[in-house]
Amino acid sequence: MSGADIRSAKRPDPDQVLVDIADYADTFKIRSDTAYETARYCLMDTLACGFQALDYPACTKLLGPVVPGATMPGGSRVPGTSHELDPVQGAFNIGAMIRWLDFNDTWLAAEWGHPSDNLGGILAVADYLSRQARAEGGEPLTVRDVLTAMIKAHEIQGVIALENSFNRVGLDHVILVRVATTAVVTKMLGGSREQIINALSNAWLDGGALRTYRHAPNTGSRKSWAAGDATSRGVRHALIAMTGEMGYPSGLSAPNWGFYDVLFGGKPFSLPQAFGSYVMENVLFKISYPAEFHAQTAVEAAMALHEEVADRIDDIKEVIIETQEPGVRIIDNTGPLDNPADRDHCIQYMTAIPLLFGRLTAADYEDDVASDPRVDALRDRMTVRENKRFTQDYYDPEKRYIGNAVQVYFKDGTQTRRVAVEFPIGHRKRRDEGIPVLVEKFRASLRGKVSDGQFEALESACGDQAKLEKVPVDEFMALLIKA
Repeated sequence: MSGADIRSAKRPDPDQVLVDIADYADTFKIRSDTAYETARYCLMDTLACGFQALDYPACTKLLGPVVPGATMPGGSRVPGTSHELDPVQGAFNIGAMIRWLDFNDTWLAAEWGHPSDNLGGILAVADYLSRQARAEGGEPLTVRDVLTAMIKAHEIQGVIALENSFNRVGLDHVILVRVATTAVVTKMLGGSREQIINALSNAWLDGGALRTYRHAPNTGSRKSWAAGDATSRGVRHALIAMTGEMGYPSGLSAPNWGFYDVLFGGKPFSLPQAFGSYVMENVLFKISYPAEFHAQTAVEAAMALHEEVADRIDDIKEVIIETQEPGVRIIDNTGPLDNPADRDHCIQYMTAIPLLFGRLTAADYEDDVASDPRVDALRDRMTVRENKRFTQDYYDPEKRYIGNAVQVYFKDGTQTRRVAVEFPIGHRKRRDEGIPVLVEKFRASLRGKVSDGQFEALESACGDQAKLEKVPVDEFMALLIKA
C-alpha cells in the first residue's frame, strides 16, 4: 500500500509520472530524423491495416455513428468510408479499423501492445481541428503534426511499458493507449500543461479493461475494438479537460483509492529512461503475417518448412515449437478454438496453417479454414517449450528479439532441419528488407478502396518525406475517404 496520511485533506502536488508525461507532451522537441521517417512508414502501415479490415463485416458493422443519424458534417472522417463523425466516435472508428486484424505495429517489453492504436484519436482530432480551422479561415494542421503526435504517443506508451507489466495484474495493454492518446490529443487541442495533467489523471482513474477477452475460454472480438474504445476515451478526456474540468493530482499514488493501491499491487511505476523518440525508432512492424507478434517468427519458420512437410502431414509424429516465456504465457493454447479471436492467439494454430498450406492470412482464422480436420490433428501433435535464450534476448533492451524455432519429427524416425528465426522482418534490424514489403502492403491494401486518382496522389505524397509532412491534414484525409 502507498505510504501517506490518508486523513489529510491537503491537496498534494501532481504525481511525478503525470508531470513527466505532461511535460514531454507539452514542450519536448522531436529532433530525430529517423523517428520521423519511421513514423511516415508507420502511418502508411497503420492505414493499410485499417483498409484491410474493411473487408470484414464483423468490423464494418461497428463503424459509423453511435446511433443512426448521429453524424457530424465537417467532423472527423473515417478512411475508406463516407462517415463524418464527432472526434470521439471518429477515434473509435479509426482505432477499431486499425486494430481489427491484429496486423499493426507492436511494442514488446514487460508490457506488450500496439502503439499505432493511438492513430485513431490522433487522426480523428487532427482532421476535426483542420476542418474547423479551414472553415474559420485559419490554418489546418499538417501531416508533420500528425507524425509528431504519433512519435510522442508511441514514446509514452512504450516507455511506460518497458518495466511495468499490466498483464500480470490482469489489466489489458489498451490502458496505455488511453493514456498516450489523452496526453497528445490534449496538446493538439491547445491544452496547457495543467490541462494535460488534469486529463491524464482522469485517464488513469478510469482503471483498465480486464484482459478477460484476450484469453481462453473467453477470447472474443472485443480485443479487436478495445483499442478503438481506449483511444476514443483518450479524446473524451482531452475534451473534458479543455472545458476547465478539474484533475486529481494523486490519482496514481493516493493510499487505498489510487491506481497503484487498487490495481497495481501498491507498486509505483518504474520509468527507466526519459521520454524521447526511442520507441518509434525501434517499433516492430507486423508486415508479413496478421499474427499475434510473439508468433511472427514461428510462422516464418513454419513457412520455411512447408515444402518439406506438405506431402508428409499424416506421417508427422511431433512438432516442437521453441518460443519465449511470454509466448508460452500468452499464446500456448490447447483444446477447441471457437472463433478467429481464439485462433490468432494460439501459436499452435498459427504454426499449423503455414505448415499445411504455405500461407497465413486473416482469412485463415475463419471457420471454413479452421474446420479442416488436419488443422486440429496437427495442433494435437505439437509441443511448445520455452527457449531461455529467446526469453533473455526478448527482454534485452539492445536486442528486443522475438525468437521462435520449429522442427518436425516423423513417425519413421526422420526429422526436418530445425528452423530458428531470431527476429521478424518487421524488426529494426531487418528494416532494409522490411520497408519494401511494408510499402507493398500499403499499396495492396489501398488499391481498389479509393479512386485511381486518390491512390496516385497518396502514393506520391507518402513516398516523399518532405512532401508528405507539408500536406494539410484535411487534404490528406480527403484522399482516404470513399467518394
